[in-house]
Amino acid sequence: MVRNDATSGDTPLLKVEDIHISFGGIAALMGVSFEVREGEIFSLIGPNGAGKTVMMNCINGLYRPQKGRIYFDGKFISGLSPHHRAEMGISRTFQKIELFSGMTVLDNIRLGRHIHLESGIFSGSVYVGKTAREEIESRKFIEEEIVDLLEIEHIRNHVTGMLPYGMQKRVELARALALNPKILLLDEPLAGLNLEEVEDMARFILDVNEEERWQVTCVLVEHDMGVVMDLSDRVMALNFGEKIAEGTPDDIQNHPDVIKAYLGEVEELYVTRR
Repeated sequence: MVRNDATSGDTPLLKVEDIHISFGGIAALMGVSFEVREGEIFSLIGPNGAGKTVMMNCINGLYRPQKGRIYFDGKFISGLSPHHRAEMGISRTFQKIELFSGMTVLDNIRLGRHIHLESGIFSGSVYVGKTAREEIESRKFIEEEIVDLLEIEHIRNHVTGMLPYGMQKRVELARALALNPKILLLDEPLAGLNLEEVEDMARFILDVNEEERWQVTCVLVEHDMGVVMDLSDRVMALNFGEKIAEGTPDDIQNHPDVIKAYLGEVEELYVTRR
């Protein structure tokens, strides 16, 4: 299934131009450029070490490329910190879960809302006025929308570190959504999940992207080719830090360079799953 519902405007929501970044003389990305349109699911694929997570880190500001430019929502953001990029609406999940294991599910999710809190020291210390209103609105948003969307009502007060891995993945997605992002960077959200959990997570990603309340543009890094081809509007393939192909899922799965670099070893799996 190829999705064709992405909005195609003149100005992309995310524009990445000629990104170069090296670590200790080893090139991780070499001249990579692409655009992500508002409303689409854009996937990055490639073998381990191809540069996918490095690119995600460049987009959200954890890494500073030695060369290249990144634009978000029409603004040049290459010099901005991760904090300022988050304020603009860039949120993400991580390849390895980055939660506070000793805190409850709700407390972890609430951390994603701190960027939107604007109350001052006085109102915060006595819990009146703007602080109280912000807290009420934040609770309503988290507990009535995010918790309900991801079906985690039954674990909302559980200590996060005691939860099964699949549930922790949901909590991390919930925290990313608490930012109320314009674009969501999903770094291997299906890794380590069983088949039922994969199906649930894929459904949540589609809901976040398509439901009128959310309509979040997504950049997805994932090794499960069946899911990538089913969810994505467009796909870009990397190999050894270089872009080797970009196009629709059909274009990519039939591209000889992609098959040679990556898809060839899982092509039979993909056909079987479909």
